[in-house]
Amino acid sequence: MKWKKACSMLLATTLACSLFVTPVFADEVSDLKEQKQEVQNQVNSLQSQLNTLMSKISELEDELITTGEEIAQTEEDLKEAEAEEEAQYEAMKLRIKYMYEEGSGTATVEKVVTSGDISSMLTQAEYSQQVHSYDREKLEEYAATVQKVEDLKTTLETKMDDLQTTQTEYEAQQTELNTTITEKSAEVENLDGQIKEAAKKAAEEAAKKKAAEEAAKKAAEEKAAAEAQSESNGSSNNGGGGSTGTTTTVDEDYNEPSSNGGGGSTGGGGGSSSSGSQSSPSYSASTGNAIVDAAYSQVGNAMYEWGAQRPYDAFDCSGLVQWCYAQAGISIPRTSSSILSSGTIVSDPQPGDICWTPGHVAIYIGGGQMIEAQQDGVPICISSVRVTYYVRY
Repeated sequence: MKWKKACSMLLATTLACSLFVTPVFADEVSDLKEQKQEVQNQVNSLQSQLNTLMSKISELEDELITTGEEIAQTEEDLKEAEAEEEAQYEAMKLRIKYMYEEGSGTATVEKVVTSGDISSMLTQAEYSQQVHSYDREKLEEYAATVQKVEDLKTTLETKMDDLQTTQTEYEAQQTELNTTITEKSAEVENLDGQIKEAAKKAAEEAAKKKAAEEAAKKAAEEKAAAEAQSESNGSSNNGGGGSTGTTTTVDEDYNEPSSNGGGGSTGGGGGSSSSGSQSSPSYSASTGNAIVDAAYSQVGNAMYEWGAQRPYDAFDCSGLVQWCYAQAGISIPRTSSSILSSGTIVSDPQPGDICWTPGHVAIYIGGGQMIEAQQDGVPICISSVRVTYYVRY
């Protein structure tokens, strides 16, 4: 029983120690993702503000154009009013001059008074008064028109100045928003890099943890086997029964199929098989080509849409990858995290393998390129590889 206890303690210690490593990096990735989401929310808010501002700028430009046209028309109206005022004034002067030159003014009145023709005098006086009143009214009317047009022009020019001031303010806000968005986008990109690095470390630590577990398990098995052999050699004549009992216990703990040394060998073979599962799975060129052909069929023919998986219409990134694999008869998970955990990371990428980065997946097509559903408003496209891991199924 000693060897069983020793084995159990070794395994428990190894597992306990290994559990403290990966969560640290997992927490770091989670924190970084939260930071990224917070900054991305800021970027989205700023972009929304910028979109609103751009709409205001567009409306302002329309108003500036309309006001400018009104000012131009008003200037033409003012020129016509001033010209007509001047013409009326000149006409009035000519009539006054004519009256006096033709004797219809004071001279005519004197002649009428002298002649004693009071009727003629009154007629001439009334006519002069009417001409004077008409000219005065007309002159005042045109003067009022000129003043009205001048006031309108002044109002429109003031409005134009205000609009241009607003335009300057909007342009300053636009510049500030663009600068802030650029800075925040760079911050998001930096966080992406940190997330990538943290995810890489987490994966490396997970691999180390698994290797440590395998090593601890193997060491425990070897020690247990050695102690079992030693205990068997030192047993009495009735020790055979004890040995059998002990072997039964080992079967329960380690799933060994027999009660002799061969059973220990089989257990070791099991460990060897587990290690073998970490090696790259075999690559099928025909399967890879089928996956790549399916991806090519969607390039330019489907748009990015979150949660979509509609061939020749819309996909999100993992939806595209899952669909492409389905065309080759391979079933894979729907989310990028599940795709990574269910597949095998490889260092010799081949066409049809999956390019994985935190939160994003794409189909590797060779030559450092991949086909991806990239982002809103962008069709399925071919891009340069952005990758943390290559994953194969």
